[in-house]
Amino acid sequence: MKILVTGATGKVGSRLVPRMLAKGYDVRILVRDAAKATALAELGAKLVVGDLYSADTLPPAVKDIDAIIHLAALFRTFTDNEGIIKTNHAGTMALADAAMAVGVKRFVFVSTSNVYGSGYRHPAREDDPVNINDPRAYSSSKIAAEQELISLHKSKGFDVRILRLGFVYGDRDPHIEEIIPYLKRLKLHSGSRMHMVHHLDVAQALTLLLHTDGLNGELFNVADDAPISLYELADSVGRVADAFDPEEGPLTDPFQGIMDISKLRNRTGFRPLVPSYYVARDLDIL
Repeated sequence: MKILVTGATGKVGSRLVPRMLAKGYDVRILVRDAAKATALAELGAKLVVGDLYSADTLPPAVKDIDAIIHLAALFRTFTDNEGIIKTNHAGTMALADAAMAVGVKRFVFVSTSNVYGSGYRHPAREDDPVNINDPRAYSSSKIAAEQELISLHKSKGFDVRILRLGFVYGDRDPHIEEIIPYLKRLKLHSGSRMHMVHHLDVAQALTLLLHTDGLNGELFNVADDAPISLYELADSVGRVADAFDPEEGPLTDPFQGIMDISKLRNRTGFRPLVPSYYVARDLDIL
């Protein structure tokens, strides 16, 4: 199978592409700067230089491709909202248009658990309401892209499937250390839980969505079996004092940050290879 991966030099892509190559996929990657993808090219990935911002650079990237895994996204918590929207929404739709024009058979869009709000009174499910006017540009731009892609499926039969990732970690990814300062900045409660997913299980879920028929136009959550409290996460890297307000009040929503992953399990047979953060730690695959 010939697949195009965008965002290949990012945290998720740089760990996914080697796994796809090892499984025997013919992998093409869309990059803005070829120099940053040298290691992936040495492993066998084929580089196409282009940019989601420039639609005329996309046809060479999608030519003769069977499926696309669209990982490329811009995430900055407090800055550059215009760039976030341009990349995550407009860029996604430009790529989808290019894919449809040449008959790409399958388009897997990688989204985020950040699209969910609070107050569901249960782990967030794929059919729970999300707010396209969310003031967080990253969340609202992902929601807009999701909805427009599903509309393309309904109106034109575009085979798209959407994967909402929990907090991705593992494989020496610095993601955990990087998020600690934001916990206090966002005034998150130490007792809140975070649903995480290891890079191994991101790869597993994406592979299942590539190959499982009958999932067109559908959304799926992916995470492990054991959400971890933010206190435990900060404590595991020795950063509790940096992460929380010592005068924090009661935890108001014990389900915020938790996802229901039963749909992915039931429809694809997904089972987490790394069922918890503590398993990853014990296996030394953090």
